[in-house]
Amino acid sequence: MDYDLRYYAKVHSIESFGTVDGPGIRFVLFLQGCHLKCKYCHNRDTWDIKAGNYASLDDIFNKIMRYKNYIHPNGGVTVTGGEPLLQVNFLIELFSKLKEEGIHTCIDTSGMVSLTDDIKKLLSLTDLVLLDIKHIDDEKCKDLVGFSNKLELAFARYLSDNNIPVWVRQVLIPGYTDDEEDLIKLRDFLSTLNNVKKVEILPYHNLGKHKWTKLGYKYELDGVKQATNKDVQRAKKILGIA
Repeated sequence: MDYDLRYYAKVHSIESFGTVDGPGIRFVLFLQGCHLKCKYCHNRDTWDIKAGNYASLDDIFNKIMRYKNYIHPNGGVTVTGGEPLLQVNFLIELFSKLKEEGIHTCIDTSGMVSLTDDIKKLLSLTDLVLLDIKHIDDEKCKDLVGFSNKLELAFARYLSDNNIPVWVRQVLIPGYTDDEEDLIKLRDFLSTLNNVKKVEILPYHNLGKHKWTKLGYKYELDGVKQATNKDVQRAKKILGIA
């Protein structure tokens, strides 16, 4: 069967009572497929766009509406992945319907996509972006996730220029993203944006390692220590958010 990708999405999973991916209680939709190769990914099973199951726009929307009394008005819907922007046409349709219901819309993304007209249209329907900045240093970013950071920094700039609220997230990985000079560069970059409502430092953990092993892949950061609360507080102090 050929699916119209405006009205069907490849879905990995759904969380109906999320509390960490945006303000309030969230209906969290995890979409399948990601083009990045993050060494620390704790959802390795979301990468393959051919995996997962198709779900229709109406089915997903109706599921969301069952929880409207819980998520509205202080919460909303967050779409994550994988990389949700790979299914932009579906999200335009979904967010259009959610906006008609007055439901807060949020996307959790790396921003590593070209700013096409479709992406811009989706962002005009988005109330909040959780922007996962992978690494402020371009070469280190390529090593860590397989891609240059140029697209995501341009994405961040576009959000700022268009006054789309952002929560910036960075995973703190000892030996990879915790260098003081890099954190200062990140702080300086964020200071040029006028839409950053929150900066979150997410401590690296290896709880997703078993997914790599189960799929038959070598876990890229085997042996890297998990970030401690002390590590996080140090990074926050450098970033000026302690």
